[in-house]
Amino acid sequence: MPGPKTDQSSRSIRTSSFRDHTPRDSGPYLLLDGHVRPSALRDHGSQEARCIVADDDEAFTYNKRVNRLAVIQEHHMIVRAIERGVSEDKLARALAVDVGVIRTRRQLLNGISPDVAELLKDKPVGTQAFQKLRKMKPIRQLEVAELMVSANNYTSNYARALLATTKPADLHHPEELKRDTGLSIEQMARLEREMAAVNHDYKELEASYGDDMLLLVIAAGFVERLLSKPEIERFLGLRHPEILENFRAIVTATSLDQTSAVAA
Repeated sequence: MPGPKTDQSSRSIRTSSFRDHTPRDSGPYLLLDGHVRPSALRDHGSQEARCIVADDDEAFTYNKRVNRLAVIQEHHMIVRAIERGVSEDKLARALAVDVGVIRTRRQLLNGISPDVAELLKDKPVGTQAFQKLRKMKPIRQLEVAELMVSANNYTSNYARALLATTKPADLHHPEELKRDTGLSIEQMARLEREMAAVNHDYKELEASYGDDMLLLVIAAGFVERLLSKPEIERFLGLRHPEILENFRAIVTATSLDQTSAVAA
């Protein structure tokens, strides 16, 4: 049964390692693999099970080379590790990064609205984007976070653009905006108007996208049924080749969109 001892449901099974090593304490331990085995062992009346116990105290990740965690999840793990007594220096050595990186990750959510943190908790948002969000007041932070989710764009450049179009009243330090963006007040006002218009158009398109896609799928299905009849396809090919080409393009494009949606 690989992995350390599990939670309350399997504490009745005592843990020993293959190396005859006694852990520093009696647990509880996190079960990394073999979650069904404790129940099976109890059903067979077993009282003990051999386990491999990882007694290192990195408390962050067992694979420092690969990290697919969202940055907010990474922040919470670092904070939890530090609360349990792991120093920033030790975390930095274990992950082969500078200690400044650990400190930046630890302070990631300072000045960030809890609603924004909840909205972006599993999104691939970079630390630079959070730096831009931190300059905004909570209401504007939430607006920007919702725009990022809607556009599926979490880059720092997009966050910088949204910061540049933020009203001074929605910023903690409005006087720093010109220095950060390099834009004059007039340019910022024009950019703000243009971005507001783009956001309005985007929301309208987003609202109508579902209905438009449904109509397109229905129409493409009808066209595909027409083209499945050899006589109709032959007639269009002889008399209206340009219409036949467009019909085929519609059917192909719709099929590709459906395939992409299923793959996603």
